[in-house]
Amino acid sequence: MDLPNIDPLIGIGVAASTAITDAVYVFFNAAVSERRRVAAASWSSIWYLLSAFAVISYTSNWAYVAFAAVGAWIGGFLSITVLNRLAPVRKS
Repeated sequence: MDLPNIDPLIGIGVAASTAITDAVYVFFNAAVSERRRVAAASWSSIWYLLSAFAVISYTSNWAYVAFAAVGAWIGGFLSITVLNRLAPVRKS
């Protein structure tokens, strides 16, 4: 089985795009949880715009899915870190 050619810049772009997309998704969910309509709608719009790059990039080459997964993990981890610093979880 031949391995597909991978462009490092596209790989980095896919990872960055999915990291940002995942972070935006977390902020979208936070806005929905707080019932902030304008913020939720805005984050949702940004979420779909950002996901377009990653989807278009890795659907033409399956190898970019790994970059997308790494980016999604980074985005989720960092966005929760930011949310925790902005509003620490209250212990009851």
